Amino acid sequence: MTVKIVAANEQASPAGKLADAELHFVEGALNGLKLIGFSVWERRSPSGRRNVTFPARTYSVNGERRSYALLRPIADQDAQDKVRDVILAAYVEHEAQNALAR
Repeated sequence: MTVKIVAANEQASPAGKLADAELHFVEGALNGLKLIGFSVWERRSPSGRRNVTFPARTYSVNGERRSYALLRPIADQDAQDKVRDVILAAYVEHEAQNALAR
């Protein structure tokens, strides 16, 4: 699996959104497919830590908006943290490459 970072468009992106991310599968049964819907965000707290949101589908119950996570752990609750760390590392690398290109 590889991670592709798609820089956020400054004019159309919400405040704090840095980029979108896609997981591209390069082996196995998912070879040639990609999973979209990840986003990298800058947190509003003074620490400025970054977060990754996962693909989700929104739905409405009694007028209240809710979301249903599309990628969830089977047993290991830390599985999402591993994916989050891979995406954040790819974003840091993307930033470094863009800084060198300037």
